[in-house]
Amino acid sequence: MKKSIYAMALGAFGIITTEFGVIGVLPNLAQVFHVSLETAGWLLSAFALTVAVSSPFITALTVNVNRKLLMSTVLAVFVVSNILSAFAPNFTVLMIARILPAFLHPLFWNISLAAAFKESGSKAVSIVMSGVSIATVMGVPITTYAAEFFSNWQASFFLASFVSLIAFVGLVLYVPSMPATRKAAGDSQLYVLKSPLLWLNLVSTILMLAGMFSSYGYLAAYMEKVTHMNGVQISVMLLLFGGMGVLGNWLTGKALSKNVMLTTRVFFTALIFVQVLAYIFGGLFVPMVILLSFWGAIHTGGFLIGNIRTTRSVPHSALEFVNSLLTSCYNIGISLGTMLGGLIIARYDVHYVAWMSVGLLAANLGLSFVTFGKKHQQPVPAVAAEKEPMASMMHA
Repeated sequence: MKKSIYAMALGAFGIITTEFGVIGVLPNLAQVFHVSLETAGWLLSAFALTVAVSSPFITALTVNVNRKLLMSTVLAVFVVSNILSAFAPNFTVLMIARILPAFLHPLFWNISLAAAFKESGSKAVSIVMSGVSIATVMGVPITTYAAEFFSNWQASFFLASFVSLIAFVGLVLYVPSMPATRKAAGDSQLYVLKSPLLWLNLVSTILMLAGMFSSYGYLAAYMEKVTHMNGVQISVMLLLFGGMGVLGNWLTGKALSKNVMLTTRVFFTALIFVQVLAYIFGGLFVPMVILLSFWGAIHTGGFLIGNIRTTRSVPHSALEFVNSLLTSCYNIGISLGTMLGGLIIARYDVHYVAWMSVGLLAANLGLSFVTFGKKHQQPVPAVAAEKEPMASMMHA
């Protein structure tokens, strides 16, 4: 496999680490900048909301720009934005530094996945996606550990910047120039918007991500304030959470290849159950360690489920368009969930964020029984479960 593919995979890792890595240091940032925890949560939700809004527009505006130049620019902006974040003198500057790269975030996925497929097919695509898959579950613990190891929250941003810098150099050195080519005019894909099933799945995806991130977005704060863990313990727990997520992601893909709707309902039920137990046993160290293991294994499967449920409901000719919608839906859900979790914290306490997740996930469980006259959902072949869902998950 060419080095260019691995360079793009590393770039994917750096970008997702930048987006989610802030979760582990939210309590530190809230303390340093003298803002409430729910206000600090906007560092995640504002990033996701910016991605959701900018995705269709930034893609259209750059259609005639050299693709290598665009990818290199995205990584360069991520390098600079992380450095700016590390040296931010106040919360406002930090927020601006976070939002800046979010505008360009969607470009990297569209271009890198298309370039990888053109270069070496699905094998190359799977390698690029692996960078995102690993970052989704491991980005938070490594940035949290960096902050704890150096006893400085800025270390987390320096680490994310360093990873993006290495990817930038690899991209410049190993990826050939890719001049933009105009696509032949074809039939509009907007016809899929007439499908009520598509809208049901998109709404369900938003609610699902909101349910996942209304509690996960404040997981570090929950462990600190409710379970009374110290910084080292929180880092280890986030690493455990991420490690179990890798296993859970693989298991979810296997389950989806057998029965999509059953897997979806089991996912909602299991995550609701874990949230309730986390609320009950949140103050007990050993039970929380066990619960965090199961929580991590369940959590990551949501990205796969959202993609499979949505893309299987539309024709293959419209997948590119629907994937762009999923990009926005994932990030709208993340932003909505973080915002709702912050409202619960502001009104009550971080201990109660679990109930916001429970409510959103329970609503989703109910929506899973709405079929619009379809009696049965068709099983997804194993290949599709492993490849198709990841194509969209990587945009989140």
